[in-house]
Parts: sequence; structure tokens; C-alpha cells
Amino acid sequence: MTTPLRLLALLAGLAGFARPATATPTQVAPDTSTLQFHGFRAGARLDEIDALVRRLEGGRLRCDRAKADRHVTECRGRFTDPELGGGVALWISAIDSVAGIITLRSDVAGDHLDRWRDGLVTRYGKVGARAQGTQWMMQWVRRGRMLRLTWRLERGEKVASVSLVDGRVLDAWGRARARASLVSRDSQAVDSAERVETLGGRESRTLDPGP
Repeated sequence: MTTPLRLLALLAGLAGFARPATATPTQVAPDTSTLQFHGFRAGARLDEIDALVRRLEGGRLRCDRAKADRHVTECRGRFTDPELGGGVALWISAIDSVAGIITLRSDVAGDHLDRWRDGLVTRYGKVGARAQGTQWMMQWVRRGRMLRLTWRLERGEKVASVSLVDGRVLDAWGRARARASLVSRDSQAVDSAERVETLGGRESRTLDPGP
């Protein structure tokens, strides 16, 4: 099972996805500066997102730091928004309190999926829908950020999710992890060399019969 931290590491390695040529809209969108969905945007600070969630009906956010990397915070929340079809589940992976990945998921009865899709197309431009197994997706990329709308059928009901990813946040985290790993390896190499040198000195003294 992929842990949130492993997922973050995978996405950090693939953060080069954020190239405008990967999802060129066929029409000019009115807003090309920031990808967001109903006020949620990757790259926002957790306190900003928490304030947004608290303004929504029943909204609250619960966050915990990852044990494997104290720079990573995992948050979960739920809220109710009639415009999104009712109850919405929220997941956030943040690096140093800045959201790198945000996912919102909801059962979308009636025409709510059309509202999600049409709102994004109106704001960011039309892109082709692609099938991935049993689900469909549409994706927009702007300036190192990605927004992906995914929908599928579960037990006969439509389920939709929107994922927002800030590639720059993940890139910076990936570079920091690489530097930390390099420093750790260098430190271990120095320790090993010192131990070998110490053991070599001991062996020389042991084998030296003296005058």
C-alpha cells in the first residue's frame, strides 16, 4: 500500500510534469495565473486553507506530522457545500505548512459533475478527456501547477475528485531530501573511514613487536 509520504516522493520525482505543452487548451482561458477549485489551491499555506474550511458548513481540518519526515504534514477534513453536491472529503499533503497536494472528493448526483467540469472548462479552457481504466480525467497545467478532474462509477453512483498539485513545492522538497541524503551518506563515509583508520592503528600496534 502506498503511504502518503511515498506518494509525495513519487510526485516529487515526477514534478517535471508541469510543462505547458502537456495540456495546451484549445481556447484561451480568462484566468491562467493560478489553478484553484472553489478557493482551494496548491501552494497555499495550511492556515489559509484551515480558515477557508472553517467558513464552510461543518468544516474542520485535522493535521498530523509524518513520522518519517517532520517537514511533511498530512491533513484530512470534511465539509458540506451544496454547490459541490453536498458532503466533500478533503486530503492535504503539505511541506513546511505549504500545501503540495490537495484532493477533494464527493459523490456527485444529478448534474453536479457537469457543474464541476463546466466550471473548470469555463475558467481554464477546454481540454480533452482521457480514459484511465474505469475512470475518466481532464487535466490543466499552469506555471508549475496541475489541476486534475477525475470521475468514475462506484456501485452505480458517480464519484468525482479534484487534485491540485504544486510541482514547485514538491521539487523543493525533493531537492532538500536529496541534499539531506547526500550529507548523511558523506557523514557515514567519514565515520567509516575513521573507524577503519582507528582499527588499522590498533592492528599495527598489535603486530609491532617493538624494539
